[in-house]
Amino acid sequence: MATRRGPAPNPSAVRRNTTHALGEKPLTGKAGAGRELPKALGIETSAAKRFWKTWSRAPQTEDWMETDWAELELTTKLVDLFYQGDTKLAGEIRQRVGKWGATTEDRARLRMSFDKQVEMESAKTPKAASDTDIDAELFKLLSEG
Repeated sequence: MATRRGPAPNPSAVRRNTTHALGEKPLTGKAGAGRELPKALGIETSAAKRFWKTWSRAPQTEDWMETDWAELELTTKLVDLFYQGDTKLAGEIRQRVGKWGATTEDRARLRMSFDKQVEMESAKTPKAASDTDIDAELFKLLSEG
């Protein structure tokens, strides 16, 4: 039998960290209207343009303020530089998109949840042809370095 260290837990204990300061954030899971990529950013790579298109239409952007859109502009510029060969920016990009709920783990940490029906419908859509081009572009970039 395993031995326990310390006192036994109180059976009537109440958790105090069950509510999050920002609360739960249910998301519709539907792509929004998005915004056009500002031409003033000077984005050159197709991968960065795809990054903007993906994030500007993401369900997370439903409640974004101007400061959030400015952050997306900065991050898109970093993605553009990344695809031009500055691979040292990968960590910075990952940290920034993590704050928006890029992965399942990020969304769990941020207490975001999607409508399951919409999530299942979006999983059924086939991969776009341009995704293959972007994968090839990234492969070529990483192979050269």
